Order: sequence, then C-alpha cells, then structure tokens
Amino acid sequence: MKSRDPTVWMWSEALALLERAERMQRQFFQLGAHRDACPTWEPPADIFESDQQFVIVVALPGVSTEQLVIVHDDNGITVRGRRALPDLGHSALIHRVEIPYGRFERRFELPMRQLSIGQRALLDGCLVLTLDKQGAPA
Repeated sequence: MKSRDPTVWMWSEALALLERAERMQRQFFQLGAHRDACPTWEPPADIFESDQQFVIVVALPGVSTEQLVIVHDDNGITVRGRRALPDLGHSALIHRVEIPYGRFERRFELPMRQLSIGQRALLDGCLVLTLDKQGAPA
C-alpha cells in the first residue's frame, strides 16, 4: 500500500528520476575503446535468435551506410560510426537535443566462430544485421 505522506512519495519519485537519468547517461555517453578515447554513445539495440540465425537491430536514425563501420572478431561484432548534427548555419539556436550526435560504438559479444555474416541493411533508421549459424538446419 502506498504511503500517504507526500515527502515519502516525492523522495521515491526523485530517486526514480535520478536512476533513469543515470541509466541514460551510461547508455549514451560512455567512452569507447578507441585510440583517441573520444566520447562515444551507444545506440540502443535488440538481438533476436532463432534456430538458424541471430538478428541484431541497431537504432541509427539519420546514419548512412558510408558513416558505418562493422568489425568482427572471434568474440563478437562491433558497430561504430558518427552521426553528424544537421547543418543549420551559424545563426541557428538549439532549443533541445535529445537524440545523440557524434561518435557511436556498440559491441556485441557473440560466438563469431560459429556464425557468418549474412545480410546487412539500413531499414527505416535501423541497421539490421543477420548472422547465420554455421551448421544450422535450413
């Protein structure tokens, strides 16, 4: 049962807001493992698995294929690139920036020795990577 004391309710709401803000900060503004240690953000992603494949969907609105680099090794796959601010001229005022810009990087730990990269596509602002399982029944 919820407390009727407004100070308890307000404190609970304040803690929940701080927790959400910290989670967003960790998600979007982490330092990547790059040589130059430029600040990067991590795009949100979904991973689906079936008997035959993994499908990774990475939300990258406004990013073109020329701005993407996909690298894989035996332990996983990394998606990195840059999302540029729109060129609005020098006199433009910024009222709100909620979508992250700049360098991004996201690493997915997967057994790449057992996978082969199938399709790569940018669809509706999302990178869709299909990783086929080797030896999986068709």
